[in-house]
Amino acid sequence: MDRVGLLQFVKFGIVGLSNTLIGYVVYTFCVWLGMHYLLANVVGFFVSVLNAFYWSDRFVFKRGFNEQRGLWSSLIKTILAYASTGILLNSILLWLLIDELAFSEYIAPLVILMITVPTNFLLNKYWSFKTNTINEEN
Repeated sequence: MDRVGLLQFVKFGIVGLSNTLIGYVVYTFCVWLGMHYLLANVVGFFVSVLNAFYWSDRFVFKRGFNEQRGLWSSLIKTILAYASTGILLNSILLWLLIDELAFSEYIAPLVILMITVPTNFLLNKYWSFKTNTINEEN
């Protein structure tokens, strides 16, 4: 990984910490209210993905002077990237850890982060926030 990629990964980690905290707080609050853990996971996902998109666009994967990307396209790709890891993969792993391996429903989401964080970074860097160079013609 080059210097720029490493810096982006560190920034992604910083954003991810706040995003994870927001998602986890929403998830645990919903579970505490009596909501099924899978539904709580979906609610936490939708709140946290909006946070992740905003900060990834503004802080992590900023466009250069001669780069462009579509805002709506990036938002849709971000939702899809997080959906694949934040809902699909996360829900499968939650089911496996909680129902099959008897993990605590409060600890399992924290264990799953070791898989979903690197996967999310790669999907966001190379797909959701990919930029195109603007060709300058004289």
